Amino acid sequence: MSNTDKKDVFSIFAEMEKYGHEQIIFNYDKATGLKSIIAIHDTTLGPALGGCRMWNYESEQDALRDALRLSRGMTYKCAVSNAMHGGGKTVIIGDPKKDKSDELFQSLGSYIETLKGRYYTGTDVGTVGMDFVSAKKQTNYVVGLPEEYGGSGNSAIITAYGVWRGMKATAKEAFGTDSLNGLTVAVQGLGKVGHNLVKYLIDEGANLIVTDISEENVHRVKEEFRQVKTVKPEEIFSVECDIFSPNALGAVINDQTIPQLKCKAICGAANNVLAENRHGDLLHEKGILYAPDYVANAGGLIQVADELQGYNKDRAFKNASLIYDILGQIFEISKNENIPTYKAADVLVETKIEKIGRVQSKFTGR
Repeated sequence: MSNTDKKDVFSIFAEMEKYGHEQIIFNYDKATGLKSIIAIHDTTLGPALGGCRMWNYESEQDALRDALRLSRGMTYKCAVSNAMHGGGKTVIIGDPKKDKSDELFQSLGSYIETLKGRYYTGTDVGTVGMDFVSAKKQTNYVVGLPEEYGGSGNSAIITAYGVWRGMKATAKEAFGTDSLNGLTVAVQGLGKVGHNLVKYLIDEGANLIVTDISEENVHRVKEEFRQVKTVKPEEIFSVECDIFSPNALGAVINDQTIPQLKCKAICGAANNVLAENRHGDLLHEKGILYAPDYVANAGGLIQVADELQGYNKDRAFKNASLIYDILGQIFEISKNENIPTYKAADVLVETKIEKIGRVQSKFTGR
């Protein structure tokens, strides 16, 4: 093997060491065709929690990278939202439109059960609540079930609520008041979360410019809220607005879009908004306030974590409302240390994990 070939080899243990992962489990079931990877990142705060994504990955390496990246992100999201859980993620290699079956998710459930509570999972991209009704036949370590099956149901509403609270905190930092009345918000993405977010913003008197790649989604919002303005998807980045709110795809803040932005702040529900960390540095340099995505969109995580205590809607929404205060802390760290907000969020999380880790290392009796 040449030196060039050696450099291209993907080392699982090197990746685990680099990002601090504890455990990776590869699961294969010949009978159902299940091919899945479970990544557990960090259980300092408690058992790992993170959804199950089903995707037709181009390679097994791509699937593994996704599991590693997403599980680490869940550790940070759990910590920042004060959920006493670590981060984990499951990926299933397969086409969610063709390869699903009750038996396949039962098989996944049986593998989740072998972890005996080290990891809880639920819905993510490519999976729905009913998939975990199947998984629950083999394990109790699942969350996010439909309400009629004992779960907390649709998390889009609380996610939108959390983004709205986060946007108010962002407005307070950027404009000196947390009122969104009269501000112009550009909303990218009108799916389940984006649609609910629009309702919160309209109720507060914000002016909205909206878009979605789905004409059906745009039409539905326009029918319900005639006062909103619509633009083509590629035009949303350059509209004059106070706050840009990405609620669809990730990596939308990148080298191509940053020069187009005409906003003072960014806050939305999309995951992995920054294409690269350096784009967070660029926003900081340009004076555009960025509400870190894993903080702003933590409402759904807060809801499913609450299920593990016996779901209480009022308690879950109360905890989601605290996204406002958490972002306030992050903005304060950013100012005091003169660092971009995405770094400030990581500082807050890593400090919390270290402190709680020390607390939980004490013997408190049995």
